[in-house]
Amino acid sequence: MFKRELFTEITPYLDSPEAVVITGMRQVGKTTLLTYIYEQINSENKLFLDLENPINRKHFEEENYEKIKFNLERLGVDFSKKAYLFLDEIQLIKNIPSVVKYLHDHYQIKFFLTGSASFYLKNLFSESLAGRKFIFELFPLNFREFLVFKGQKLKLPKPTEVSELTFQLFLPLYEEYLTWGGFPGVVLKSSKEAKEKALDDVFSSYFQKEIIQLGDFRDVNLLRDFILLLAQRVGSKLDISKIASELGASRPTIYEYLAFLEGTYFLKTIKPFSRAKDAEIRSASKVYFCDSGLLNRIAKLDSGRVFENAIFNALRLGGAVNYYQRKSGVEIDFVLDGARAFEVKLHASQRDLNRLARVASELKLSEYFLVAKDYSPLPNVVYGWGMAQGLFSKKEASREGWGQ
Repeated sequence: MFKRELFTEITPYLDSPEAVVITGMRQVGKTTLLTYIYEQINSENKLFLDLENPINRKHFEEENYEKIKFNLERLGVDFSKKAYLFLDEIQLIKNIPSVVKYLHDHYQIKFFLTGSASFYLKNLFSESLAGRKFIFELFPLNFREFLVFKGQKLKLPKPTEVSELTFQLFLPLYEEYLTWGGFPGVVLKSSKEAKEKALDDVFSSYFQKEIIQLGDFRDVNLLRDFILLLAQRVGSKLDISKIASELGASRPTIYEYLAFLEGTYFLKTIKPFSRAKDAEIRSASKVYFCDSGLLNRIAKLDSGRVFENAIFNALRLGGAVNYYQRKSGVEIDFVLDGARAFEVKLHASQRDLNRLARVASELKLSEYFLVAKDYSPLPNVVYGWGMAQGLFSKKEASREGWGQ
């Protein structure tokens, strides 16, 4: 079992009274992480329940919550002392927030919970568990985690200190990462055929368990076609009216679909960067998929757009991401936390760097980088494989001793 980096963030809350909630896309490793945490808890008074098992769900289908307590006691939980309850896939039980609140408030149960639907968890947990929970989001493997899962002991260098020799060392691994993505079950497969099947399983599971079972949409085929259409538009601004026309659907329906796909971690939309918030709200969003491997399996895109999608997923783990574009067409691919500019290029050139420096200066951004796929001796050039989780966040930069 491989330890995910998110565990380090969760560690300070292992003994806190609040519930720990882990949410994210299907098959990103939430159950494995929950199991790992379970093994780290030094107590015999703990219980792990997989709620995809209908027998386990039955324990919580009581209107009287004291009966739920009785059911858990029969399973070995001692409510007279500190108890730990691990529940996997909580979105399958509608009343789970109130159950957690009751057992937390009356018996000080420490909960560790996983769920696959962001919008569902946040909506239900926002009021009933206010002040009683910490929510953590788990994503597909970043490249640093990918190396661990591949059994590689290579340590990523500081992003601004990469030699050509180091670049060539990491390139084949990063090419594999771009092609197949970061879903753990895919990364651990050895053959092309097995990886393709694993990616198909990821999409099938998402479609069946999130869209059909949880979404309850009248026309799932229309939503399927919407996903395929969005895959072709990765990295592009979304014209909702045009998309609605192409699919023969209303604009409200398209917005509903988009919110659902984003709320279940399948994709992410980003808004333009602007010092004027009203301008940001008025402008169109761009769309990116949760994983480059899944994107490659759904659509046949050029390498530049797949690379850009992977860079977005690396940056989003470091903070808030926007894009910048003027009416004249001048743009910056990504602006991180309103302070750092990132322009994605397969081949970095001095002309690209000069233009980026000029626009970043005009926007008063503190730093700027070209993110290249090929090696370049130019300054301010970084590489996709060097942008693992949080590497450009202030916290990580401070820890590594190179950032501002």
